[in-house]
Amino acid sequence: VVMGTSGCGKSTLLRCLNLLLQPTSGQIIFKGEDITRPGVDIRKVREDIGFVFQHFALYRHLTVEENVTLGLRKLKKMKAKEAVQKASHELERVGMIEHRGKYPAQLSGGQKQRAAIVRALAMDPAVLFLDEPTSALDPEMSREVVTVINKLFLENVTMLCVTHDPFLAKYISDSIIFMDEGMVVAEDIAERLFYDHADERIKHFFMSVIDHR
Repeated sequence: VVMGTSGCGKSTLLRCLNLLLQPTSGQIIFKGEDITRPGVDIRKVREDIGFVFQHFALYRHLTVEENVTLGLRKLKKMKAKEAVQKASHELERVGMIEHRGKYPAQLSGGQKQRAAIVRALAMDPAVLFLDEPTSALDPEMSREVVTVINKLFLENVTMLCVTHDPFLAKYISDSIIFMDEGMVVAEDIAERLFYDHADERIKHFFMSVIDHR
């Protein structure tokens, strides 16, 4: 999990890691390969990285099932029947199978985010990136999404999640890095970072977050 104040570089870090933004220096080692070197097939790299955006990024004119199967057919070259079977399996996994025929406008915020998670999972990525997956949701919908992400965490899905939500961070993290002004200033497990850290910036951040919950 990546945490930190607004504007500190959390989302920029995610976009650099999957090469949506080009890093200006350094290396990114993914599956044993430096993916920043010249000649790397960026499209192939991105096929191994699922990305869940803060505001869902679902195609409004497609149903939930069609949103999920689109990438399977276009990128994985699956036949339509196989893609629907794969989509059904992943929708069942997160409790969305009954919404397969609905359009995004017919879904709640929590359901939209679960659909976006399914779309990413269906591609069988090596790692799943989540960029503020609960920040656009009210508390009830946020808990719905946290439950799904926690389930994936318990299933040992490899994830990197940017969030300001300590509740989410606590339940899905092996470790948390804290960023400030584009730099990693701390890395620790949730309990020590939240409750027993000497850095005043970190103490102030968590106190302000708790005060606004």
